[in-house]
Amino acid sequence: MARIHGRNGVVYLGLTNGGAASPVTFLTDWSINKTVDKVDVTAMGDPNKIYVSGIPDAAGDFTGWYDDSTPQMYAAANDGLSRNFYLYESTLSAANYWFGQILPDFSVSGGVTKAVDIKSAWKAASPIQRSRSGVLG
Repeated sequence: MARIHGRNGVVYLGLTNGGAASPVTFLTDWSINKTVDKVDVTAMGDPNKIYVSGIPDAAGDFTGWYDDSTPQMYAAANDGLSRNFYLYESTLSAANYWFGQILPDFSVSGGVTKAVDIKSAWKAASPIQRSRSGVLG
C-alpha cells in the first residue's frame, strides 16, 4: 500500500434516496471516523477500569466551496432520508474507496472577508465499508 495525497479525492452522493450517486463538486476536505463503543464493566477489586467492545460506529464530514448546482447535501438535510455515498481517497487508485448509505447534514457560511463554504457532517445509515482493489475489508 502506498502513501497518497488527498488532492485527488472525490465524494459521490445521491441526489435522492436510493438514487445514483454523483460527484459533489468543489470539496476541499473529508474525514471518516470509525469508532467502537466501549462499555465499562469494571468490578470491585479490578486493578483498573475494564471495558468491552460494543457496537461499531461510522461518521465523518466533508467541506468545500458552495456551489448551487450541486444540491445533494441540501436535499438530504431537508428530507432526512439516507443517500448512497462513495468516497474515493484518490481517483488515481479508483479500486480503493468507502461506500454505503449516509444521513448527511448541510451547513453553509460566508462573510465579508471570505468565500461561501459548505460543510456536511454525516452519520452511517448502513454499514460503511471499504473496498481495496476489489476486496471488501
